[in-house]
Amino acid sequence: MTAPTRLTDRKRSAILAAAAEQFRTHGYENASVDSIAALAEVSKRTVYNHFPSKDLLFAETIMHMFESSAGMLELSYRPDLDLREQLEELMRQKMRSLGDRDFLDLARVAIGEAIHAPERTLPILARLNELEEGVTRWIRAAQEDGRLKPGDAAFAAHALQGQVKTFAFWPQIAMGAAPLAPDEQERVIDAAVSMFLAYFAVDPQPRA
Repeated sequence: MTAPTRLTDRKRSAILAAAAEQFRTHGYENASVDSIAALAEVSKRTVYNHFPSKDLLFAETIMHMFESSAGMLELSYRPDLDLREQLEELMRQKMRSLGDRDFLDLARVAIGEAIHAPERTLPILARLNELEEGVTRWIRAAQEDGRLKPGDAAFAAHALQGQVKTFAFWPQIAMGAAPLAPDEQERVIDAAVSMFLAYFAVDPQPRA
């Protein structure tokens, strides 16, 4: 991600980074705007100039976290390449984004808030669901090329990524499980992609 050049953008970026650290470390309730301002090396007034409330700052921090993670998935659809090969690389990128410790820590805070304060967090999750991310774009392009069955690309992306998250996200979030070892990652990716292609590919090819 390109670093911001304008002073106001740099301050906003610093506030979001500080907020992410404070929310990860202390949770929503115990993270204070004063501590966020101090960590970002700006005044409390500057924080509120960018984010009028702590709720809004929390929401924008979560959105920024998601967009940064989704931005890692930059594999463009290639009509000249094998579907399995492309999907496996896309899921490897997904594994790397899910394995980021900062991402996991802040996701844990967001999910905890969704349970304890749904009125604060559910609107954020609704906004996240509206974002088109890399896997959905890739699937839509493959559908338009006639290599995947037509239909809801977001549903297909959710089905594919859900297989990965079952092993490489939810156990780490809910039970503090260790990140998957490289060979375990490959096993999960192989199974997820195989099941996806068996159902969604127009002409599924058996594994060589």
